[in-house]
Amino acid sequence: MNINELINIVEGTPLTKSFDGSEEILGGCGADLMSDVLASIEPGAVLLTGLCNPQVIRTALMADVAAVVLVRGKNPPESTIKLAEEESIPLITSPFGMFELCGRLHLAGLPSLEKQVGDQQDCDCS
Repeated sequence: MNINELINIVEGTPLTKSFDGSEEILGGCGADLMSDVLASIEPGAVLLTGLCNPQVIRTALMADVAAVVLVRGKNPPESTIKLAEEESIPLITSPFGMFELCGRLHLAGLPSLEKQVGDQQDCDCS
């Protein structure tokens, strides 16, 4: 799947212009914790997130993310759009929630690019 196809499937609106719509996306990941993204996402994935601050773009750069889709129609601050534009990272907003978007992309054949992170029993999430 390429970025133009992704935009069509998520019924998205690109917020940046400086990207190659024919670039291939290898899989997907949905997360709001940027530490989870850094720990588990594999290069070439689209990141679905509800966060829209510049840190999302910085994390996407570090993780070699192919595109970022903001869920639930979120509109990021201008600083986020500007950074995504400078770094040529496609930044897209979609009116749908993360669950819906993950389902749409999975049905379209996009695999998960989330790897398991360590021993899950060590997580202090209580």
